[in-house]
Amino acid sequence: MSSPELDQLQQCPDIDTLQTVLRTLCARFGSVTQLNILPAAHAGKQQALCFLRMASEEEEQKLMSGLGIGRFGGELVVVVDLLAGQPSPTADLWSSPA
Repeated sequence: MSSPELDQLQQCPDIDTLQTVLRTLCARFGSVTQLNILPAAHAGKQQALCFLRMASEEEEQKLMSGLGIGRFGGELVVVVDLLAGQPSPTADLWSSPA
């Protein structure tokens, strides 16, 4: 994580909470039009891979520079280490339009 604002995502215990906090964090840069969160495990940690899109390229650029978020392919990507030992049982894939 590269900014103090993104560090707060590390405090999320589950995918549901992460989705809410991430949408709120990104809202000051514009409208989140797509947010997909995939649970993952790496080196014994529960993680979440967050892929998101904003309403415009300008909003995405503001988000990238403001929070230090990178791009993978066409989407912005954030990897978060979750506090919980297990992901939410309903968190297989979140795909929710804004």
